[in-house]
Amino acid sequence: STHTEARYHKTTQREMLKKASTSLKAALKAALKDSDKDIYLPDEPEKRASLDEYNEYCHELLNTVQESPYSELPTIKEESSMLSEILDNQIDCYDQSIDLDARIGHKAVNSSFYGYKTHLAMTDERIITVATITSGEAFDGQELPVLVQKSKAAGATVNEVIADTAYSTLENLKDAQSNDYKLISKLNPSIIKGTRSEDGFIFNKDADTMQCPAGHLAIKYRIDKRSNQKKNTRIKYFFDINKCHVCPYRNGCYKENAKTKTYSITIKSDYHKNQEAFQKTQYFKERFKTRYMIEAKNSELKNIHGYSRCDAAGLSNMQLQGAVSIFAVNLRRILKLKGEVCPNEEK
Repeated sequence: STHTEARYHKTTQREMLKKASTSLKAALKAALKDSDKDIYLPDEPEKRASLDEYNEYCHELLNTVQESPYSELPTIKEESSMLSEILDNQIDCYDQSIDLDARIGHKAVNSSFYGYKTHLAMTDERIITVATITSGEAFDGQELPVLVQKSKAAGATVNEVIADTAYSTLENLKDAQSNDYKLISKLNPSIIKGTRSEDGFIFNKDADTMQCPAGHLAIKYRIDKRSNQKKNTRIKYFFDINKCHVCPYRNGCYKENAKTKTYSITIKSDYHKNQEAFQKTQYFKERFKTRYMIEAKNSELKNIHGYSRCDAAGLSNMQLQGAVSIFAVNLRRILKLKGEVCPNEEK
């Protein structure tokens, strides 16, 4: 899969000051509408004014309003506080998005993005057979059966699937066996209960830790060998209890007044044992080396076709962008395989 940032507007501090000062002036004019009094307000800087000029103007405006008899009116007090906070905190900028379908996904423990994921299936000839697009928090592994079935429906013959560790889940190993194809995906000991268990916990392979139904990552883990209990080894993950206190999914997941929140996984499965033996074979090792091709295709989509950022807000628009971009990528590849030259491409 590859991620795409949601469309957003980066609002600068100058724009924030302009917006806050305009709102304050509007609130003051509304208060003066039914009054015979008038207040002198400083002139707003010209459109090309610098940040320093806007800072000076906003300070003067704020002082004028606070010295007026209307400063304690609720609306004016609220707008004044907003403008004062921007001036005092010296906020550089903030990102503003109206994309209601986008979600936060994790590329690593300390790296996240806000947007969507595109899950791709590709042939050895580097032709994309099918793609599904989800919000950013979706788990990669759960899309594999869908990609396989859609690829078959599109006319592709699926004898094997080469993928990263996110796809070596229990459900995917079972699906590979039942649908008679080899899954060339390295095992991760933590991916034991599948793509998404009934309680909604999944293993986030990018962050290399467990993720709860609300999208929060575990802060640490512990391995319990339990040798004296004649039980299989398990991995216990610990979550931030402060996030659990206010989590909208806490009912049925977090016990009130509990001091910790943990989630345990028992390491056991014949499917995983068979896969572990398979990944030690020379065939597995040689075929797994070709997995880089999908990363190169993701890079092509992003760097050449602008797929790193959404062109418009909403999942349906992201799906349309994905369809057009993938069509263009496939067309370029087909022309190259046929020995023809793509438009705007040198021989």
